[in-house]
Amino acid sequence: MKTKAVRLYGKKDLRLEEFELPKINEDEILASVITDSICMSTWKLSNQGADHKKAPDNLAEQPIIVGHEFCGEILEVGASWQSKYKPGEKYVVQANLQLPDRPDCPGYSYPFMGGDATYIILSKDVMVQDCLIPYNGETYFEGSLIEPLSCVIGAFEANYHLIDNSYEHKMGIKEDGTLLIMGGTGPMGLLAIDYALHGPVNPKKIVVTDVNEEKLKRAEALYPSQNGIEVFYVNVKDESDQTEFLKKTVGGKFDDIFVMIPVSKVLSEASALLNPDGCLNFFAGPQDKTFSAEINFYDLHYSFTHYVGTSGGNTEDMRKAVELIEAKKVNVANVVTHILGLNAVGETTLNQPEVGGGKKLVYTHKNFERTELSELEDLDNELAKIVAENQGIWSRQAEDYVLRHFEEI
Repeated sequence: MKTKAVRLYGKKDLRLEEFELPKINEDEILASVITDSICMSTWKLSNQGADHKKAPDNLAEQPIIVGHEFCGEILEVGASWQSKYKPGEKYVVQANLQLPDRPDCPGYSYPFMGGDATYIILSKDVMVQDCLIPYNGETYFEGSLIEPLSCVIGAFEANYHLIDNSYEHKMGIKEDGTLLIMGGTGPMGLLAIDYALHGPVNPKKIVVTDVNEEKLKRAEALYPSQNGIEVFYVNVKDESDQTEFLKKTVGGKFDDIFVMIPVSKVLSEASALLNPDGCLNFFAGPQDKTFSAEINFYDLHYSFTHYVGTSGGNTEDMRKAVELIEAKKVNVANVVTHILGLNAVGETTLNQPEVGGGKKLVYTHKNFERTELSELEDLDNELAKIVAENQGIWSRQAEDYVLRHFEEI
């Protein structure tokens, strides 16, 4: 079968190509990809090329398909997996395979498996690690956002606090505590707010910071205070002493802090904002391998403050994300700000910081330029009307329209 895919050959060298997929082996699965959402991790991968820890050394000779937040349908199942998976089933993939002997992951390491393609071959590595997950949600695009949601779930569960009068830890954020999300209006920050409001463990107060007033206002409109949880959206752009300013917001320090941007000064400020037994999660992934920041070791020693970093979720996190989306407990559509066809993936991936906004959603079988949802209001067409009727948020109806009417690639 022929596929069209965006492949990485080296640093900033992404190419949309058509090529023949080999016949699947008995331990592989042939699948279509319908949607992929573009992750900043793919931007980092594209910048680093073969220097990236998950990329093969011979990229130039054996390029890999990029994209790891994808959803599609199973087309053909090798003999080894026919008792577990069936053609026609929708699926998602937990890209963080956690193989015991190598760092390989879909979208980083495989020549025939990645999200920015029309058709792919799912490697046996995915099934052996139990990372191919059935998905019965109403839309493909929500399936593509399960992987980033799983990363947030994993981060929340990686935080920990002491059990009283012991050295044992209770995993997760503190129930009825104070939660700070620094740099929290990007797509992952919005998912973190959503999960804090609707997940199984809820804080009493949430503070979200950023330096962009427009993004803060959008976040507040999407996630106001609710269910007895107070949510504060704070612009720290002009605050010379962010630490004191944020303490005044909630009348003290914080039990859990998530730092969503790789800025040393912000991490140091977060360190100073931890309550005794508070936990700081460095969620943002820096590109600089020497990245460091000053933290308060006095509090680490005397106040039992904790530090953790998370990179991706695991399969259990993915399954929890599937359940939340299928049950409509979270609204991941809120983080979609752009849609595009497979033809626009390379340019969009390489220019993510300049493009800005939230998640860029790829319809891999379609051919159209990147479009910002907010710009649809200027157009007089059926898709613009569908999005406008849903307050500018992507939806099942909008996806159905794209799948039915947009040009095939």
